[in-house]
Amino acid sequence: MTAHVTHKVLEIAGVEPKRLGLNWASAAEAPLFVRLITSFTDTIKQLGPLGDTEAMAKDELKLKLSAARSAVESVKLRTRWGKLAMNLRKENDYAPEVIKAKMAEKINEAMMREMAKQERAITQS
Repeated sequence: MTAHVTHKVLEIAGVEPKRLGLNWASAAEAPLFVRLITSFTDTIKQLGPLGDTEAMAKDELKLKLSAARSAVESVKLRTRWGKLAMNLRKENDYAPEVIKAKMAEKINEAMMREMAKQERAITQS
């Protein structure tokens, strides 16, 4: 769920979600680890420096990321994520499409509102 939430936060902030890679590999899976790191490194090289792919000025990018950080620290959103995690645990269904659908249903709109609110607060201060 962490990766889905973080990807959505980046997307709303206007940052390419592919800039975050979260995959699991045990210490016994060295070849898998090498493939994951190589693939992620290639992706970042293709995207270029932060802001290039996003076509955002440095100041705008800084504002959006600051607003995103403030939003994810809000009690309102953290409570929603906690409730979603409890529901997923209760249903014992962690399929990516289920998480994505439940986030769209219960969190995405509130996340967009909170990030916009934080962005306004930052620009007014």
